[in-house]
Amino acid sequence: MSSVRVDDKLFREFIPETEIKAHVKALAEQISKDMAGKNPLFLAVLNGSFIFAADLMRDVTVPSEITFVRMSSYEGTASTGQVREVLGINENVKGRTVIVVEDIIETGLTMKNLLEMLKALEPSEVHLCTLLLKPARLQTELNVEYTAFEIPNDFIVGYGLDYNGQGRNLKSIYVVDE
Repeated sequence: MSSVRVDDKLFREFIPETEIKAHVKALAEQISKDMAGKNPLFLAVLNGSFIFAADLMRDVTVPSEITFVRMSSYEGTASTGQVREVLGINENVKGRTVIVVEDIIETGLTMKNLLEMLKALEPSEVHLCTLLLKPARLQTELNVEYTAFEIPNDFIVGYGLDYNGQGRNLKSIYVVDE
């Protein structure tokens, strides 16, 4: 099991690259099956989901589009509990099937905020897809239809997720090792 140092913390491998790729491919296959005959708009939440969204899109086989939104609620290793919209939704989603692609859902507050924003734009349906879900941290009820991994309440980095802006480029997911 490998370890890496990111900024001032040591992390150990938690989910290897091969396992991530297998789960992302399985999600893409399920989405492709469920979205047959539709042209979904994937709404990737930046910054953390960019690698997951790219890999997912490459494996989705139905016609689809992608756009991006940026929400923020983190400082260092902890959520501030305050959600800010940094980059808004620029696409017309009215009457569209939207699949929100998130790197990690912890408290669910960012997702709840985003879903409220989307509702006002009148999509025909909204589906949630996340790489990682921390069920023990959820503070709001969400219907997350597509989840690659459920994980405990540990701080992680890699595969798009960062610690103080570093570590997004790691191919595996690492957990803090203190």
